[in-house]
Amino acid sequence: MNRLDVEAIRAQVRALDFVRGTPAEVAMWREDAAEASANLAIEGMALTEDDAALFDMLREEAVPPPLATAIILKLLGHPDADPALAVTPIGMA
Repeated sequence: MNRLDVEAIRAQVRALDFVRGTPAEVAMWREDAAEASANLAIEGMALTEDDAALFDMLREEAVPPPLATAIILKLLGHPDADPALAVTPIGMA
């Protein structure tokens, strides 16, 4: 993955029309993410600093997990990414 410009991605996320999570939901998502991150570290697949910063930003912006997944797919230029999602794939910015 190329070096991420998290603030540029944040600007794109803020421009999206979506229902943000409640503070309680975001807290739950943070707990789930911490557990998943710990499991990845145990398996020797710890998140990079860029990845962690991206996921932190998505939680700061209260992005629901399904949309966060869609954003990640679009950033990666994955073939299953939603072409209508207004997020620029990494490397094309």
